Amino acid sequence: MSRARSHLRAALFLAAASARGITTQVAARRGLSAWPVPQEPSMEYQDAVRMLNTLQTNAGYLEQVKRQRGDPQTQLEAMELYLARSGLQVEDLDRLNIIHVTGTKGKGSTCAFTECILRSYGLKTGFFSSPHLVQVRERIRINGQPISPELFTKYFWRLYHRLEETKDGSCVSMPPYFRFLTLMAFHVFLQEKVDLAVVEQGVPAFTVLQPEGPLAVLRDRAQQISCPLYLCPMLEALEEGGPPLTLGLEGEHQRSNAALALQLAHCWLQRQDRHGAGEPKASRPGLLWQLPLAPVFQPTSHMRLGLRNTEWPGRTQVLRRGPLTWYLDGAHTASSAQACVRWFRQALQGRERPSGGPEVRVLLFNATGDRDPAALLKLLQPCQFDYAVFCPNLTEVSSTGNADQQNFTVTLDQVLLRCLEHQQHWNHLDEEQASPDLWSAPSPEPGGSASLLLAPHPPHTCSASSLVFSCISHALQWISQGRDPIFQPPSPPKGLLTHPVAHSGASILREAAAIHVLVTGSLHLVGGVLKLLEPALSQ
Repeated sequence: MSRARSHLRAALFLAAASARGITTQVAARRGLSAWPVPQEPSMEYQDAVRMLNTLQTNAGYLEQVKRQRGDPQTQLEAMELYLARSGLQVEDLDRLNIIHVTGTKGKGSTCAFTECILRSYGLKTGFFSSPHLVQVRERIRINGQPISPELFTKYFWRLYHRLEETKDGSCVSMPPYFRFLTLMAFHVFLQEKVDLAVVEQGVPAFTVLQPEGPLAVLRDRAQQISCPLYLCPMLEALEEGGPPLTLGLEGEHQRSNAALALQLAHCWLQRQDRHGAGEPKASRPGLLWQLPLAPVFQPTSHMRLGLRNTEWPGRTQVLRRGPLTWYLDGAHTASSAQACVRWFRQALQGRERPSGGPEVRVLLFNATGDRDPAALLKLLQPCQFDYAVFCPNLTEVSSTGNADQQNFTVTLDQVLLRCLEHQQHWNHLDEEQASPDLWSAPSPEPGGSASLLLAPHPPHTCSASSLVFSCISHALQWISQGRDPIFQPPSPPKGLLTHPVAHSGASILREAAAIHVLVTGSLHLVGGVLKLLEPALSQ
């Protein structure tokens, strides 16, 4: 297999796998684009996003996917055809170096750490991630910032028109939503001439400890694409002999992501040094895990600065505003939910306790796709919430005025029914907690220890503490009760407080000295909340 074809397989694995939500990339490149980007003065950003949204329900492509399911080679060949029709050749990807980050959790945070470290060295970086929180242009970033609406609009229409011009009767004219954006990101990074900042195929791969799966699976996958695989040392090993590393992202689990980011950045920087070794020198065998241990090194001042300055909204993010504290984390798997619980409990334990009134804990939750909401809610239950609030990932009841938040793959009835199912799961767990089995021992809290137990909190007497709202805005209006100094919506719609729990809960929330709100279960939910709490993100 030629080097270009081999690299295409690795690079396009991004598009094939990330459609299932498992891959993120940091990308960078210096070179010339295959085509110029003309101005499209008659087209607005929202027009481009609305047209992009039509690819969510591309019927022709969805039928093609059904035929290709279970055949990755066929999917890669289809993506290669789209690449050629967009104006790029396979060989062009040999000059497009990419760091692929894959797994069940921590992909975006690891990429954010890595990108910020490399940027601290003065490199011009590109960053492609999924999903977006508020605006779709967040998925393609230059130097850590989403590309401008004008730049997004130019590149979108140029690619869209090119694919329209090159269609024929033997293929589907347009790829789906995510693959279209992947192609668009390639062209953006080529045209904008971002610096080389990532790893090619065949160079070392790194992993961290995998509590949920055997490392043998990762080793086998690395061998299939000829990548030597190394286990990253714990962050404590890199801190020896120097001051502790300060991370821009909260949560103990971010230390694993930071350790991986340091190895990725260190390896690439070494390979750019003409005198640097081509392969990392393992510091000692990782006999326990049957993987060589990546080298331990002293992080440079640039690395420390990059870790400290990393920002990644919606992941272990805290907004403190008046009596309300919003804890935002898009955890949507069992392992990430466990990490979220540990972070939330530690944050509550270290808080400054108010005087003169009670504290209230509120869960705002939604889960989409094929997630198991019952399992996720069970992991969240030990946080001892006073209220559990469920709503769809819709900022408002109607999202027609905001193309970035539109989702044509589900109906309003479907998402509301799913929220009612979440409420039923929570009620069932609440009733089980109110009537425990006296013959069974209490189970330990997930991923925690006795030292992290919260202060005693009165248990609920029944399941009446859960509520369902039709959109995020209504849920936030009820939770905040006008006490958030920035989120000040108009008068609540009629009927918002007609439910007895909503009415009595509103009085409790208005009188509370502190309100702690955990928003989790879906990054799309977190994005909708951020859109309302941080209006500047929509500008």
